[in-house]
Amino acid sequence: MTQLDSLTQLVEQLQRLPGIGAKSAQRLAFHFLKNPRDEVERLCDALREVKDKVTYCSVCSNITDVDPCYYCTSPSRNSKVICVVEEPHNVTAVEKTREFNGAYHVLMGALSPLQGVGPDDLKIRGLLERVGNGEVDEVILATNPNVEGEATAIYLAKLLKPLGVRVTRIAMGVPVGSDLEYADEVTMHKAMEGRREV
Repeated sequence: MTQLDSLTQLVEQLQRLPGIGAKSAQRLAFHFLKNPRDEVERLCDALREVKDKVTYCSVCSNITDVDPCYYCTSPSRNSKVICVVEEPHNVTAVEKTREFNGAYHVLMGALSPLQGVGPDDLKIRGLLERVGNGEVDEVILATNPNVEGEATAIYLAKLLKPLGVRVTRIAMGVPVGSDLEYADEVTMHKAMEGRREV
């Protein structure tokens, strides 16, 4: 294999990453070529380490390098409230608000019959077991505000309510800093529906 073949192979592999097109992949490849070898090796080591050490929490399905994860074992968190999200990166988004101090449950996706994703493809059974033991007071459904997320939230609410737990849905509507003229009718409907007294 020649150096050019190696470079072409690197560009092809980088293009497989989400959000990286041909030009970005080429820029990254040349960036790696210009960088000192030890910097590139640190990146390679970090990639290997994440594949070797990071796993999914056996309780909530979040990514972790210790099982069960910090959110499931920390005594300072309220385990009686579970926030249900679609993907592990959604946990980070909720944590950034510093408004939630409960536990999490990651579904690893959302219901999408058109893409062949049904209830058995999601981590729903584990959630029902956690709620079914009677130690959970509230489940917050924080699935994405799109068709799949809404369908998933409705489906979960139907399964959870008979278990005697309070089921809530995150508020949705017009985002802060935007103009009403750009909001579609569904967003405006949700904003009006979720209004509160000031």
